[in-house]
Amino acid sequence: MTDTALRRTEPVDVFDTVLIANRGEIACRIIQTLRRLGIRSVAVYSDADAGSRHVALADIAVRIGPAPAAQSYLDIDAVLAAARATGAQAIHPGYGFLAENAAFAQACADAGIVFIGPTAEAIRTMGDKITAKLAVTARGVPTVPGIARPGLSDAELVAAAPEIGFPLLIKPSAGGGGKGMHVVTQASELEGAIAAARREAAASFGDDALFLERYLTTPRHIEVQVLADAHGNVVHLGERECSLQRRHQKVIEEAPSPLLDEQTRAAIGAAACETARSVDYRGAGTVEFIVESARPHEFFFMEMNTRLQVEHPVTEQITGLDLVEQQLRIAAGAPLAFTQDEVRLHGHSIEARVYAEDPSAGFLPTGGRVERVIHPTGEGIRVDTAIADGLDVSTDYDPMLAKVIAHGADRDQARRRLIRALDETAVFGFPTNVEFVRALLELPEVAAGDLDTDLIARRFDDLVFAEPDARLFAEAALLLDGAVPELVEGTSRSPHAPSAGSGTGVTGPWARRDGWRLGAAAPRRYPLACGEHHAEVLVTGSGSGLTVAVDGAPAAPATLPAGDLRRTITIDGVTRTVAGLVAGSGRVSIAHGGAVFEVAVERRVHAGGDAAESRPHLDSPMPGTVVLVHAADGAHVDAGDPVLVVEAMKMEHVLRAGVAGTVALHAAQGDTVARGQTLATITPDAEEAP
Repeated sequence: MTDTALRRTEPVDVFDTVLIANRGEIACRIIQTLRRLGIRSVAVYSDADAGSRHVALADIAVRIGPAPAAQSYLDIDAVLAAARATGAQAIHPGYGFLAENAAFAQACADAGIVFIGPTAEAIRTMGDKITAKLAVTARGVPTVPGIARPGLSDAELVAAAPEIGFPLLIKPSAGGGGKGMHVVTQASELEGAIAAARREAAASFGDDALFLERYLTTPRHIEVQVLADAHGNVVHLGERECSLQRRHQKVIEEAPSPLLDEQTRAAIGAAACETARSVDYRGAGTVEFIVESARPHEFFFMEMNTRLQVEHPVTEQITGLDLVEQQLRIAAGAPLAFTQDEVRLHGHSIEARVYAEDPSAGFLPTGGRVERVIHPTGEGIRVDTAIADGLDVSTDYDPMLAKVIAHGADRDQARRRLIRALDETAVFGFPTNVEFVRALLELPEVAAGDLDTDLIARRFDDLVFAEPDARLFAEAALLLDGAVPELVEGTSRSPHAPSAGSGTGVTGPWARRDGWRLGAAAPRRYPLACGEHHAEVLVTGSGSGLTVAVDGAPAAPATLPAGDLRRTITIDGVTRTVAGLVAGSGRVSIAHGGAVFEVAVERRVHAGGDAAESRPHLDSPMPGTVVLVHAADGAHVDAGDPVLVVEAMKMEHVLRAGVAGTVALHAAQGDTVARGQTLATITPDAEEAP
């Protein structure tokens, strides 16, 4: 986390040792506050996370089980055993996993370990949407019109629907994340939707209880951060707008909401505080409301999240408060160090969630090895992350990698700063959603603050994503040409001579990159592919005499300054800065404007000569497991024959031969493989000929 600038409260005796029952960026975030306060941190980890950043950052790390969460991060006995073994006086659950598990909170209390959160009873009450609605209604908090009580039968739900009116929303009492929720627009659809919702709720949460609410046609999701201590003090820290969602999952959050005026802000904040009082809440919590865009002064309670939220940094940036520190103080029994009148909101903050997922493939999770990562910096920019170079991102857990947060004097400055920060963000190794969230921030509706929870679904097809073009292929060829001379065969270079630009002082023909010969310089030919796009690029000359030509276009002068990842490349007088990572085997990754392109040499070539035969390879499309091998090592296959089958996220992917030839296997049945890992290569028949 960077550029926090958080306002400090008066020191208070808290704990000597705190265990974090979580992983990833939230574990790293909590460790940072613990370190600042001089508290020893204990991390727990599964086998999949043994090399993770949160493990390296913590003072102590304890293995709690294998990769599956049910056998590690959700294993209450294993977590408590780690706490006892390390002398931890308190456990911070983060969010997800055991954070809203009443049984875990009670187990901590029974073990004499402080649970940094509310009581088990408060978690139980707010964890059931029906009992939560009943509790807040008793305190005068407005709820969405509908019917909600335990044990409603199908017949009772059907009978109540006409009075609620259509469209209406069927919701499970347990769980979250949109599972089991159904919008019903007419009476004839109701019985079938109720049956489907019960099946989904039972499968997801083990509880098929349902209730009905009026469905708001242009809803906005607005939540209020509250703090409550054990002495009866409750304050709110303003609201967050979380309306930019896909499939009921938040994507971009901001504070304060661009919808509310000061009068409504005070009213919704007071309602959130009453919600906390309804369950004698203690700690940091979030009360979620739904608001109709056309009626911003009318808000309805949805639910209360009895934990720290993913989007808590935007509240920290506008209040200057460290919410993890506040949680620690409250859990240690200290009263709040400020009153409601002392809470001040400064400027505006917007957060984008960075996920290991591919928006072009229906947001399927990706993951794999992080070859390199670039985090943005600059005024008002904060990054909460757990990823680092070389980290293996597992598909066993939530695919969120990082949060990029921007603060500004007003909303537009914060939005523009976040766009610039996403331009500088790059994860090399697998697809992420960085370009997607950047494109969202450019939508006119988002720029104007005209949001609702269906906006992404309506406008996704209108988002503009970059496509490979001549400029990209030219940059890729220049980076390959300058960084990996061995990719081009036939250059006049001693096999023992250092590469040009290596800083060795080599001069003469060994330092040249132009296929040196008597007469005119020979071009280096790069047949490149990026997805379904192809181009042939000719690079000529070296140093200040470089030229580049794409697909027969006239050669253009080019410059390629030395550097590491970021290069300012000029082609035909036009300059832009990209991040380029060159890998072996003729591959380069180029990041620009939030997009990352993977460009590869289609075959090795001779400088100025004819193309050599290709050696096709079969790469895993996703991280997964090889579940079947059809072809034996050294066997002959025809084009289209199945070679291997990879299973990833309950889907099987058959890898087939692209050409006829001889198979060389690089993976076996049962192997766990990364996305992009070469599993087999095929030597085409043409190369077998004597």
